[in-house]
Amino acid sequence: MNCLIIDDNKLARTAMKQLVSHVDQLQVAGECASAIEAYNMLQKEKIDLLLLDIEMPGMNGLELTRNIGKNGPVIIFTTAKKDYAVEAFELHVADYLIKPVTPARFIQAIERAKELQQAGTKEVHDTDNEFIFIRDSGILKRVKLDDILYLEAMGDYVKLHTAQKFHAVHSTLKAIEERLPGARFMRVHRSYIVALDKIDSIEDGAIIIAKNAVPVADAYRAALNSKLNLL
Repeated sequence: MNCLIIDDNKLARTAMKQLVSHVDQLQVAGECASAIEAYNMLQKEKIDLLLLDIEMPGMNGLELTRNIGKNGPVIIFTTAKKDYAVEAFELHVADYLIKPVTPARFIQAIERAKELQQAGTKEVHDTDNEFIFIRDSGILKRVKLDDILYLEAMGDYVKLHTAQKFHAVHSTLKAIEERLPGARFMRVHRSYIVALDKIDSIEDGAIIIAKNAVPVADAYRAALNSKLNLL
């Protein structure tokens, strides 16, 4: 697998080359000091992996990723900022590394990139790897969609319930609903969204999920029955 290092900081590029040198079957095909330089190089050369900084003059790393499209190289972001993690993973990148990058963390990211490169796609089709990022008490956390049982609106917050705990997210239920896959999640009440595959039963007008009762509003009942293929 060959890689292109893209960073406007020369010292950062040198540090990344040092990390690459310790990984077998990974070679540096080149390095670029700007996203535009990298874009032009990608038009001429076949690159498997981009080690891509985000904050750069002119075109930034996120913009380059969008311009490349889904058929481009696998991408690992390497940045000093945590602020772009949510947007980055929405672009289906392999990983998001915070500088300074340790060798162990770098190898973990490369292994992930190899899996995607061998699969011939940048997107993750394994549902166990689908996730969203949320801000909980000022901390950016990754939550697997498969862990979510249901969501509950509570004033200016939404409680995201999992089997182990709940996360309090400062958001509206509508805003979160728009980011969830409609095939897996459904609003059943003005204050509740449920994970359809987590429903245990429906009793007396309420959905039972992990022994919790979630109300179903009349306005959503017919759509719910249709989703569940109710006979």
